[in-house]
Amino acid sequence: MIDSGLAQISRALAAREVSSVELTQEYLARIEKENSNLNAYITVCNELALEQANAADAVRSKGEAGAFTGIPIAHKDLFCTAGIRTSCGSRMLDNFISPYDATVVERFKQAGAVTLGKTNMDEFAMGSSNETSFYGPVKNPWDHSLVPGGSSGGSAAAVAARLCAGATATDTGGSIRQPASFTGLTGLKPTYGRVSRWGMVAFASSLDQAGTLTQSAEDAAMMLNVMAGLDQKDSTCSDVSVDDYTAGLDKPLKGLKIGLPKEHFSEGLNAEVEQCIRDAISEYEKLGASIQEISLPNSHLSVSAYYVIAPAEASANLSRYDAVRYGYRCENPVDLEDMYKRSRSEGFGAEVKRRIMVGTYALSAGYYDAYYRKAQKIRRLIKDDFQQAFEEVDVIIGPTSPHTAFPIGAQNDDPVTMYLEDIYTIAVNLAGLPGMSIPSGLVNGLPVGLQIVGRDFSEAQLLNVAHQFQLATDWHTKTPDNQA
Repeated sequence: MIDSGLAQISRALAAREVSSVELTQEYLARIEKENSNLNAYITVCNELALEQANAADAVRSKGEAGAFTGIPIAHKDLFCTAGIRTSCGSRMLDNFISPYDATVVERFKQAGAVTLGKTNMDEFAMGSSNETSFYGPVKNPWDHSLVPGGSSGGSAAAVAARLCAGATATDTGGSIRQPASFTGLTGLKPTYGRVSRWGMVAFASSLDQAGTLTQSAEDAAMMLNVMAGLDQKDSTCSDVSVDDYTAGLDKPLKGLKIGLPKEHFSEGLNAEVEQCIRDAISEYEKLGASIQEISLPNSHLSVSAYYVIAPAEASANLSRYDAVRYGYRCENPVDLEDMYKRSRSEGFGAEVKRRIMVGTYALSAGYYDAYYRKAQKIRRLIKDDFQQAFEEVDVIIGPTSPHTAFPIGAQNDDPVTMYLEDIYTIAVNLAGLPGMSIPSGLVNGLPVGLQIVGRDFSEAQLLNVAHQFQLATDWHTKTPDNQA
């Protein structure tokens, strides 16, 4: 049963083919067997999961179950969970037990989901390979010598290895879509403000967005039905009506206009990856869509703008970790200044400290206008590029990543190369748009992701476009154990 997706599991639970307790026990047994090899989970909630599974079965016996009742999922370890450690993959929060649930976690609880545990991640979501975690790197289930992508690599590895049915994740510059591409999953980053950020530990507040990692678009639609919607506790959460994201999945694609950004099919894109994307484009033409080339002329500036804006916001957000109220504190500080310095120096990893320093510099007197303000102007130009493109097309598609998963340690000595990993995804976050990555082929036995981008709050259309492709192909059914 654990090889099945959320939608299949939901139907099996409704038909009483399996109980939530049986399913949860099966997942927990697989986690115990496989997690030591993958390092996908930081915390496994054995007792809580079985308690929730028993409660879900009791609800179902009364005939009161919903679509998500009793389904075992995992949460990325930056969503606050009451009574459970929320570490953000950092030594700084290794001992932090949240007193409350994030809105996303609370909504899944209300829907009857079972929490299997908290997944590993790049420290404070800063990374593109899941190698910056205080708890060690996550390994790609397709090849344990390769990275799973980041920062949501733990969630991606857990779903790909069938250590949970689906997982929450976050995307600041590609941290859902790139891991989805590297592990053969469907990764959905909703529009900024579509899902509440309350209780989600902040990296860059104007860019962070909660989303999903699942086997299929249908599964992603199920999760978004639970997560989406206004939250009065989050001032950045939009009061825009929420669709039933599973209702429009079967709409035909005849007449759909797809744009191909010429900037995404240029030097730097692996030739075999490009061929997979071209084959996917041909499949969409068979489904009735029309294809036209478009331009996103300022997209080449997105990485530069992002690595000013995101570190600047991180510098502000991470200033709260002062060793006074909660989090890591150094041993035997001489005085208050020594406590601040040593606690932050010892508690944060190298990549986090690098970004704090970059962000503080960009915000400092004399440099604010030269860097931060200019980056925000570029952000506006990037948003305008997308708006102009969407006057001609309905969705934009292209590669998620310029290549397949790379070896662990291959880019640790070259931060700039690592930053370029998100070259196709960052612009979507800067513009606040919804984006997805879906499996579209294999290169040398490794998954390739196709990115789909839509207008603000067009998640229903994106899911439809993805689902129709998945009905016509079987790339999303490939697993590390079954590539045939």
